[in-house]
Amino acid sequence: MIALTLAEIARIVGGRLHRAEGTEQVTAGVEFDSRALEPGGLFLALPGERVDGHTFARQAIEAGAAGVLAAREVDAPSVIAAPLAEGEAHERSVALTGDTDGSGAAVLAALAKLARHVVTELSARELTVVGVTGSSGKTSTKDLIAQLLEPLGPTVAPPGSFNNELGHPWTALRADAGTRHLVLELSARGPGHIAELAAVAPPRIGVVLNVGSAHVGEFGSREGIAKTKGELAEALPSAADGGVAVLNMDDPLVAAMAARTTARVVGFGESAAATVRAENVTLDDQARASFRLITPAGEADVTLPLYGEHHVSNALAAAAVALELGSPVDELAAALGAVRRRSERRMEVSTRSDGLTVLNDSYNANPESVRAALKTLASMSRGRRSWAVLGVMGELGADSVTAHDEIGRLAVRLNINRLVVVGGEDSAAAPMHLGASHEGSWGEESVLVPDTDAAIALLREELRPDDVMLVKASKVAQLWRVADAVLAEDVPGTGDSRQDGAR
Repeated sequence: MIALTLAEIARIVGGRLHRAEGTEQVTAGVEFDSRALEPGGLFLALPGERVDGHTFARQAIEAGAAGVLAAREVDAPSVIAAPLAEGEAHERSVALTGDTDGSGAAVLAALAKLARHVVTELSARELTVVGVTGSSGKTSTKDLIAQLLEPLGPTVAPPGSFNNELGHPWTALRADAGTRHLVLELSARGPGHIAELAAVAPPRIGVVLNVGSAHVGEFGSREGIAKTKGELAEALPSAADGGVAVLNMDDPLVAAMAARTTARVVGFGESAAATVRAENVTLDDQARASFRLITPAGEADVTLPLYGEHHVSNALAAAAVALELGSPVDELAAALGAVRRRSERRMEVSTRSDGLTVLNDSYNANPESVRAALKTLASMSRGRRSWAVLGVMGELGADSVTAHDEIGRLAVRLNINRLVVVGGEDSAAAPMHLGASHEGSWGEESVLVPDTDAAIALLREELRPDDVMLVKASKVAQLWRVADAVLAEDVPGTGDSRQDGAR
């Protein structure tokens, strides 16, 4: 955050001062949790489903906040956000904060205006904004880009997948005069959302990873998803003004976005059409990839410490960004070999003392990411018994039954030994169990359980030392409870240690 007075903030957001002189200086970041405030910070009084931030305004000032950004008058020096214009939509604010009167939307709109002002000021100096979108891999790639850019200068990126109307401007406001790179993840639940986020913190470099089936129920088709993901390419400045579109040449729907941007296009992938590409990709016995990195600036060998071949594409996207911002190829390759997983529940690999390995990829799921995770499980479990504990993949609309059925069948084709589908007979996940049973004429190899407690009970009885277990589903399923229970100290391996490679 750059230093601003409350009077300046009021002018920027179109609000008014309340109980404030206007000279109060905001010198730290914006926080919506009063417990996280630093002296000189700005407290965001955001209405919520259970707690209304306005009730903590006085507490925030006592904790050292310089002022409050609010939707209504509070007992504290504050900027009161302008109310929404009549008829202005605020459905996403309702979904995010639970408010129904538009006050949450008013605060979020003011926050967006403040972030836009700060980013514009910093971009006129030395800040480069990098935006990342795609149906899957956004968070992992955002984390990779941040790690590759940190040696080049101070870098700000959001924690986890904090990529919505609150997280996007909140992260942008972490940047200050010393920040050189702001890496942002852009999500969408409908057309126009990415364009709105890009307007809050205009990117100079935009990365589009892929177009998959995530949220197809809301967009109607993959083509509809591609139209929205391509809003990032459209938002970039022209090549003459330094705009760079980093596009996946292995995905035809992404590659076609080159026609939708005036920015310079840098392609990544394994395709010969890619500017930054991988050749000779191999996997070790832990599904960690090695490849030859080919770039216009030179070549180098790369070995990723991350689990899963899908990280090759993510790493190439990150490498393309780092090369654009001045990273030498040799240093880039070394940095890729030293990256670490930063966001939890994304191919988080843990091993118990008895040798049982858990792949906790339970943060979220769509058909593409589940396929990638199952392939990783198959690679890691050669010679060991494999378990796939899977739950619902949300927001697939009319494609839901087919998509879940295909995942069950894929588990059989990949020779996964046991499939546990969590959700019960009436759940959207049930077709996974049916698909596996029909594909492989399975008996006990596939089981449908009603909930996570039932899954945990089954696994406690049947897991053996040295087994390998994948846990993956959309967030709503909360399957991380299964991973946590299996890894807990009071859940020992059962049975003997013999390997059973047959179904």
